[in-house]
Amino acid sequence: MRLNSVIPRLRGYMGMWGGLLLWGAALCVQAAGLRTIEIPAESDGQGRAFKAAVWSPCAQAAQAIALGPFVLQGVRDCPLPPGVHPLVLVSHGHAASALSHHDTAQALADAGFIVAALNHPGDTATDMHSSGDMAALQRRPADVRRLLDHLLRHPGLAAHIDAQRVGFFGFSRGGFTGLVLGGARPDFVQAGLPCPDASAPLCAQMRDSRFTPGPWVHDSRFKALVIADPLNAFPGPRSLRAVQAPVQLWWSQQGGDGVLPERVAALAEDLPVRPEVHQGEGATHFAFLAPCPPALAQAQPGICRDGPGFSRAAFHQTFNAQVLVFLRQHLAPH
Repeated sequence: MRLNSVIPRLRGYMGMWGGLLLWGAALCVQAAGLRTIEIPAESDGQGRAFKAAVWSPCAQAAQAIALGPFVLQGVRDCPLPPGVHPLVLVSHGHAASALSHHDTAQALADAGFIVAALNHPGDTATDMHSSGDMAALQRRPADVRRLLDHLLRHPGLAAHIDAQRVGFFGFSRGGFTGLVLGGARPDFVQAGLPCPDASAPLCAQMRDSRFTPGPWVHDSRFKALVIADPLNAFPGPRSLRAVQAPVQLWWSQQGGDGVLPERVAALAEDLPVRPEVHQGEGATHFAFLAPCPPALAQAQPGICRDGPGFSRAAFHQTFNAQVLVFLRQHLAPH
């Protein structure tokens, strides 16, 4: 759903240049290392196996890496430099994938972060079997927690991760996931969200007060949350009062896919710790996805086409820089 309502623009509370002074001796890198890992299924059958992409600092020159419709710049399986690095986990939106925010992940890895993005089982571009059910939303925070646990035990990566400096990036359903991990408690009946697909079981479940999802997974290890155009199923301060991690909140001016700009902006007032806030001027909901290569733009114009005069590539330069500043500030060495 595209809205034409005008949302008051709020300024971020951090200046970009002040944040860039942090980590003045940050690692100088030339490319992002890229590898894939698989997280095994849980022994009790509750959690399915899934794959994740991991970007890391790399001192080698970048090469073109073709993955599906994307051509990424990086180095496959690049050896990690000495020392430990902050970690950021990435949660994609509905029907997307671990590569949906590859440019943001690469920008963070170039700056010294390890970044891991997962394919949420049952709600990815290649596996949609449960995407229209509440179970898909409920499993998402647990998926992210499983990824974090796996990385902190991984034989090739754990020794390079600073477990005290873990952040999160999430878009759309992924933004919802991050807020739940941070302590938020959804209430779909009270939230009264629009549902783009009335035939999906999720729509009926969201409106049925007799339907009670199982317990939601929270995880206090996440020290900073970047939340972009989230599904806001949190009706007021009471459902968000446990979120204490710093939040950088983004929303698109136009909205879309059932995400309403005014509902996202309301989170800025409802969160107990005032977030750093940004509005994407002229942006629609899908503008937070990485710029589309030509083949994807032709196959998926609905998620790739932006409004007149809006440059997704230019927007992402600013977006990625601001995300980096925020995470550098809040995941800086102690």
